Formats: sequence, C-alpha cells, structure tokens
Amino acid sequence: MTESPHQDRTAPHQGQRTVSDPATLKALAHPLRLRILRRLATAGPATATALAAVLDQNTGTLSYHLRQLERAGLVEDDPHHTTNGRERWWRGVRGTEVRRPPRSDLSAAERVAVEELDRAHLQEDIDLVRRHADRPAEEDEWAPGSRSTLHLTQEELREFHDAYLELLQRFRRHRTEAGPDTRPVAVRWFGIPLDDPRD
Repeated sequence: MTESPHQDRTAPHQGQRTVSDPATLKALAHPLRLRILRRLATAGPATATALAAVLDQNTGTLSYHLRQLERAGLVEDDPHHTTNGRERWWRGVRGTEVRRPPRSDLSAAERVAVEELDRAHLQEDIDLVRRHADRPAEEDEWAPGSRSTLHLTQEELREFHDAYLELLQRFRRHRTEAGPDTRPVAVRWFGIPLDDPRD
C-alpha cells in the first residue's frame, strides 16, 4: 500500500486502485492497523495468529482489526492458501494507493479522522527516523538520505511532488516480483515552509 498525503494531478498507475474516501481513511487511522498493513506488505500473507505473535498482540484483537481493514477494502483472503476450516490467510489488497483529499473538501468529523491518520503516520515516521539514526555501520549503504532547503513557488512545489510520485512508480514492484537481493525500504518525502507567514 502506498500513501500520498496530498491530492495530486498524476493519474494512478495501471493496475492501481486509488482510495481517498473518508471511511477508508478512518479505518486506517489506527497505529496497529498500519502495522498490520506494513507487515503484510513486507512479509507477505499471514494468519491472525501469526500476525498477533509478531506484533505482540492477542489473536482476538488482531482478528477485529483485520475485519475492519477488510470492510475498508484494504485486506482480503489470500487465494494461495486454503483454510479448510482453519484460520484465514490474509494479504493486503495489491495496488492500493491511499490519497488524502484536500481538507477543505472534508466535513469536521472527516477532518478529525484524517488528523488521527496523520498523527499515526507521524509516529511511524518518528520511529523510522530513530531506526535510521541507530542503524549499525553495516547498514549504511541501505540507509541513504538527503536534507535540503529549496526556494520554490507553490506551483514548483506541486511539480516536485508529482515528479517524486512518478519516480516512485518507476521503481515500484510488488514483493512477489522482487529479486533475491531486494529488501523492503521505507521511502518518505514531505515539504513544509520554514518561514512563518505571520512574521
């Protein structure tokens, strides 16, 4: 699953499903659900019991959140595993791209859900930054980064964002299509003005 924090002008890649409805965003606005989706994306299909063990949760809690994600169309049964009356195998819905609508298009209640999702994403990103800072020396080649300051117009910032999304598409491949030397890598980009418009 891919998240884009902005409504952008680029068309979804062939085979991708774009979701931006408030109900789906509300279903995502839970830290454990984001962890479930990350785990399915990086490690592949799993049962609720297996997910509960690796995410340090009980099976009942995992099953509840999986059902909420299923209702939102974000997870589904894995067709390569038959249940035969046993536990279901779950996988993330392939090609799903989540895009946040402009806040001006949202009701007050919908804005609350989107803000909850933003906070969950922020905490996840803070954890990733800590992992980056604490990485062992042998991981340096797997953890490049860049910090820059640009002087841009609003239109240029939008162009930069669209170009970033196009670059993601160029390198995107599903876990099952990845070669033996690949690893799941978190990639993040955001832009924020450094000046205060009130000054």
